[in-house]
Amino acid sequence: MYTFYERSMGEFSPFFLAIRDEKKILGCKCTKCGIVRVPPMLTHCPDCDFAPTELVEVGQVGRMNTTPPITYFATSLFLHIAPYGRGRVILEGADTAMSANLYTTTGILVPGLIKKGTEVKVIFKGERVGEITDIFCVPSSELTAEQIVKKGLEESELNWATPKEPEFPKASDEDIAIYRQSLKEMQTLAAEMSKSKRARKAIEGWKRDIAVKTKGGEFAIYINDGDFSIEERPLGSPDFVMACEDPRTLLDGLGYKGAITDSVIMKKLWISKNMEFNTIFKLDRLARFLAREKKEAAKE
Repeated sequence: MYTFYERSMGEFSPFFLAIRDEKKILGCKCTKCGIVRVPPMLTHCPDCDFAPTELVEVGQVGRMNTTPPITYFATSLFLHIAPYGRGRVILEGADTAMSANLYTTTGILVPGLIKKGTEVKVIFKGERVGEITDIFCVPSSELTAEQIVKKGLEESELNWATPKEPEFPKASDEDIAIYRQSLKEMQTLAAEMSKSKRARKAIEGWKRDIAVKTKGGEFAIYINDGDFSIEERPLGSPDFVMACEDPRTLLDGLGYKGAITDSVIMKKLWISKNMEFNTIFKLDRLARFLAREKKEAAKE
């Protein structure tokens, strides 16, 4: 249960209005010592006998002050923005760090992608309401030189649709044999899942066409409101792409021998869209529900 409060932004109002209306980041600069604090949390500097501060614009590129933790399993209040990193960024021209959410355009956000010292760029949402969530940061290494220097860069200007997929070495005969056997076992599991009333509930109301690419071959996963199937065919316009060098990574997950979400976090499985982590979570539930049903049936 959440209790919501509505409060005035007070002395923070210029900071949030500048984000919303001008796509600028403001700080407060002490007129005596010159320290710049972001956000502009003070109207008078406590280190200089409360000398007044003045609002100044700071840069929109900075470096991570710490390695950010990543939230994968968010509460319902934040589920729509997960997975996301949360860290503190020291922007150019600032002396203090600003908290910001962190994302990547390369697919799923994983540990090590953004760490202490990583250069990041502030990105503005297209629709802004005057809140700190109107902005987020992505690594500068994912942007062009023009995007890095541009002020007020919006999320619609980034390439979210076609992240670079992992490249696998040429498959050997053994790799192809492993792929064939793994695919056969996954198709058997998929058929069992579609027949299981309990397992079907895990993907009830959910529809996704997923392209899966492995070292040995490519196949498609279809989720359609409780129905679950796997076919050996390429998908021209999938909802998202999954890629893993060894198909047994996915087989183990569907067979409830390891969590698929863990494979994503451990970089064994790549997905092309960050927000589709929710689908990966549903696949784990699908496997878990089928395993429990089999276990209960064996006791009878």
